[in-house]
Amino acid sequence: MRLDKFLKVSRIIKRRTVAKEIADKGRIEVNGITAKSSTNIKENDEIKIKFGNKTITVKVEKIKDSTKKEEVKELYTILDESYANESD
Repeated sequence: MRLDKFLKVSRIIKRRTVAKEIADKGRIEVNGITAKSSTNIKENDEIKIKFGNKTITVKVEKIKDSTKKEEVKELYTILDESYANESD
């Protein structure tokens, strides 16, 4: 499954176009490598996303084409969530 579609289906990022923009700006890494929106995602991949001053790292648990809101937590596990120090 494409990275941008996974981020939308998992509701990590609400819209696929926003996921594509963030990826195209080089702010997403998959397994430590800068990823494009078309990067293929597999189970057990680690995705690191930089949103402004927040960085989130998740592990892909399942791949599904569509989900209900209650099923979203089955798709990924949050490994790390950190905020950049604003006083730097």
